[in-house]
Amino acid sequence: MPVLKNNSHNPPFWLPNGHLQTIYPALFRIIKEVKYQRERIVTPDLDFLDLDWSLSEGKIAGQINKKLVILSHGLEGDSSRQYILGMVRLLNAHGYDCLAWNFRSCGGEMNNTARFYHSGATEDLDMVVKQAILKGYEDIQLLGFSLGGNLTLKYLGERGDSIDKKIKKSVVFSVPMNLKACSLAIIRPENRIYQSRFLKTLKPKVDRKAIHFPMDINAGDFKFVNTLYDFDHLFTAPLHGFHSADHYYESCSSMFFVKGIAIPTLIVNAANDPIVPVASLPIETIEKLDQVFLEITSSGGHCGFRPAVSVDGAYWSESRALKFLAYN
Repeated sequence: MPVLKNNSHNPPFWLPNGHLQTIYPALFRIIKEVKYQRERIVTPDLDFLDLDWSLSEGKIAGQINKKLVILSHGLEGDSSRQYILGMVRLLNAHGYDCLAWNFRSCGGEMNNTARFYHSGATEDLDMVVKQAILKGYEDIQLLGFSLGGNLTLKYLGERGDSIDKKIKKSVVFSVPMNLKACSLAIIRPENRIYQSRFLKTLKPKVDRKAIHFPMDINAGDFKFVNTLYDFDHLFTAPLHGFHSADHYYESCSSMFFVKGIAIPTLIVNAANDPIVPVASLPIETIEKLDQVFLEITSSGGHCGFRPAVSVDGAYWSESRALKFLAYN
């Protein structure tokens, strides 16, 4: 579909650039209304995934809502991040049940296996989808942010026309469709704040894993990690069956899978996203696709999209997702 420039997002004047539009919501937005019910499911390799459910407003106990949105978070995120909670709050208010799942090691408890999660681990998303179908949902939408957006697009592309008919649409935001380009972008001096934050939470996980899986993980190797590229090369790649960081990026970047997507899918990225360069998006490929829409906003940062004015407390990204999902 034609790639569109969407200028309907107007940030506050006091958030004039992509960095501030990224950082402010992550640090200062607080959402308390969402109440989760947690469910744990066991994976085939005897690990687990924690699923957090939030049911639509006014739902009667025991009543099955046929509409569900499955939300996938970003790198080192979880179901409690403001961009997830804000989306869940708005969707619940408009009749959607929500399932915000936590990637392995991200739900507040370390997972049981040596592996972590990664940008292409679609087998875990597939388990979550199947769990939702088992519960009787017949109208399922997929929604992802950043790494979770890449995972969602790869999942859809892999399945193509064979995707379960209960999965109707998908919306993703701030997607690193070219993983290597984004890994190199975050190395830039102006982006070190994001890289440092990610590595700060990844190091304790490596230390804990190394205690239980010394044959698979050497915590001492973390001294060689100065960038996310280093982390992916030394830890992500070997733990998940890839030869190198480059092999991992080539195998899991959604830009190589988007051609297979067979359901209406909206991709939204901001031109001033400090982590995902617009030049890294496969614009020419998407322009030739029937089911995939790409909107590039002039502002919004990375998973930001705070509007200048919001009557109901919703961010622009949340209103945009609701509009796309509700459109018939």
